[in-house]
Amino acid sequence: MSANLLATAESWDLVAGDYAEFAPMIVRPFAARALELAGLAPDSRIVDVAAGPGALSLSAAPQVASVHAVDFSEEMLTRLREAAATAGFANIATTVADGQALPFDDESFDAAFSMFGLMFFQDRAKGFAELYRVLRPGGVTVVSSWAPIIDSPLMMKIFAACAAADPELQEPQPDFLGLENPEVFASEMAASGFSGVTIQRHTSSAVFESAEHLWDTMIRSSAAMQLIRRADGERVWLERSESMLEYLAANYRPDTALSTTAFLGIAHKPRAYPG
Repeated sequence: MSANLLATAESWDLVAGDYAEFAPMIVRPFAARALELAGLAPDSRIVDVAAGPGALSLSAAPQVASVHAVDFSEEMLTRLREAAATAGFANIATTVADGQALPFDDESFDAAFSMFGLMFFQDRAKGFAELYRVLRPGGVTVVSSWAPIIDSPLMMKIFAACAAADPELQEPQPDFLGLENPEVFASEMAASGFSGVTIQRHTSSAVFESAEHLWDTMIRSSAAMQLIRRADGERVWLERSESMLEYLAANYRPDTALSTTAFLGIAHKPRAYPG
């Protein structure tokens, strides 16, 4: 699966409904930690880049003055707007746009976030540069990226299920040039002008009531898996699905916690001092 396919709106439009239903239980704890690290004030104006269905935006809305949620998938933002309306949040604005070219003026926000979105950008340097540009001096940014799969028992369990359906599947190797490498993560943030860059490791656990619940959460909400489904065709996909579910039924005990780990990059835009 080419990473470039996950940098297209079509891929995320395809999975928007299931992603909005299942993925937040995995992403929400990391969004909560990102908000803690940012230390927002009630009058803060924030931007959430590659917001998806709004795990961070919806969590932030009660804490701040305004949230601007940006995503290139209209379907994802539709789910975010529906959730915001249900929750009664009137301070979330949504914009369909590319995070590598944000449609906002310089120094527009007090904080900028990207939860598991910027990691997929074709040009991460542009993504970091845009976060920097739209922040006011002294503003904070928090960006998250998944750690290597070997660090996440949850992801290793899903890989094992996929391998049960396709014995020739090769185990994913660490991407030493991507944001799952903390040194690369820190250097790319610093190269964009941010100061005080730190990379924190954060681990969260999820519990699933059954193998089917685990499969729904991790497979139905995965853009990569849904693209494989489209390429395979329904007959082959159904065969794969049966094999994956059989593996999980035999190897996952209901209500057992499985952890997953991410890196959170935190930094500030330097204040401008009269010289």
